[in-house]
Amino acid sequence: MIESSEELLEENDSKRKYKRGKIRDKNLEIILDAARDEFVLKGYNGASIQAIADKAGIAKANVHYYFKRKSNLYVAVLDEIIQLWNDYFDDIHVEDDPAEVLDHFIRQKVELAISHPKSSKLFAMEIIQGAPLLKDYMRNKMRPFVRKKSEVIEQWIHQGKMREIDPAQLIFLIWSSTQHYADFDAQVLTIMNRAEYEPEMIEQISDFLSGTILRGVGLEPPVKV
Repeated sequence: MIESSEELLEENDSKRKYKRGKIRDKNLEIILDAARDEFVLKGYNGASIQAIADKAGIAKANVHYYFKRKSNLYVAVLDEIIQLWNDYFDDIHVEDDPAEVLDHFIRQKVELAISHPKSSKLFAMEIIQGAPLLKDYMRNKMRPFVRKKSEVIEQWIHQGKMREIDPAQLIFLIWSSTQHYADFDAQVLTIMNRAEYEPEMIEQISDFLSGTILRGVGLEPPVKV
């Protein structure tokens, strides 16, 4: 029986109580990296704990030390990227400058999408399949998250700092436009005749998305120094 994503995340949290710098810490990172590769390559159903252990170069028992079931490990990989995506945007206030906040959020999301493409693709695959293991998480964590951020954006609108728009749609737009460069990297790089994303290309993407999105909501992108 597959547990709810909330139960899986709670169990995963208990496994995170380790000290940085220990061998266990390194093993956990190795396991997550191997699991990310395996899940992206074979999907949840096709991946196995044994294959992940083999890819990580450690014993299967070491994987089970952190994760009792494959579902726990799968949700842990997804939770890792979700936390990275939302880290900066998690602490915003009405007193903040909306142009600076949104510009920074967009740039951070572009960088994270390009530096963690496998995680982004895995998340996309999960959602396309109906979020079977993240449904509770989306309902109980992501929905309140979007509502809370929307309230701040609505206050900015009421204060006349930006034009009237649907805050949730703005968040969706930022999520989708930035993750496009990870989920469809083969398409983007082929059309742009590039072998990989290089620093100047990443900056161009960030400048374009920030300028287009911010001006679309009545804001002027911050001047780069």
